[in-house]
Amino acid sequence: MDQFPPLVMRAHAAARQAGFPLTREEAGPGRPSACLPGVGRFLAVLAAGCAGGRIGELGTGAGIGAGWIASAMPADCALITVEIDEPLARAARELLTADSRVEVITGDALRVISSRGPFDLLFADSGVRDPADFAVLVSLLRIGGRIVMDDVTPEHGLPPDASLRADDIKRSFFTGEPRLTWTEVVLPDLRNSLLVGTRTT
Repeated sequence: MDQFPPLVMRAHAAARQAGFPLTREEAGPGRPSACLPGVGRFLAVLAAGCAGGRIGELGTGAGIGAGWIASAMPADCALITVEIDEPLARAARELLTADSRVEVITGDALRVISSRGPFDLLFADSGVRDPADFAVLVSLLRIGGRIVMDDVTPEHGLPPDASLRADDIKRSFFTGEPRLTWTEVVLPDLRNSLLVGTRTT
């Protein structure tokens, strides 16, 4: 479980060089951070089943999540990953340039992804905060396609008076979307979790 694909190891080094935080604790409130190992492994499991499919990532960062996905997805699968920060996008592009299945685009992730569907898997890691935007992402999934959002704190890890217990925007997205069957997956560190939904209608 402690082993990382070589591409992910190179992505970690690129993130460090770019000064991109590797954990939520390093990032601090309101700042993006890299894809955690538990999330990456989960994405790799889903990506491995996308034979002949298309995967989208909103928020490339320095390419760690894309590294996990590209390392696992079949040869006939394509990954489109979008990052709004040009220096980070450039670092990810350099990392992934040898893989013709992967396209790294600089721009607004939702706008770019909206014209590139349908998708078998979407990793929404760009800070989507509007229910209408989340509904657009679900619309871009094929029936049976999956959407993943990370950077969620398990309820047992929240203080008793935490506002997220009553009002967590990411959980509300999934709860309020009738086209999804979804669940929360707590990562092995027990301090972080992710949400995953499958489009059924």
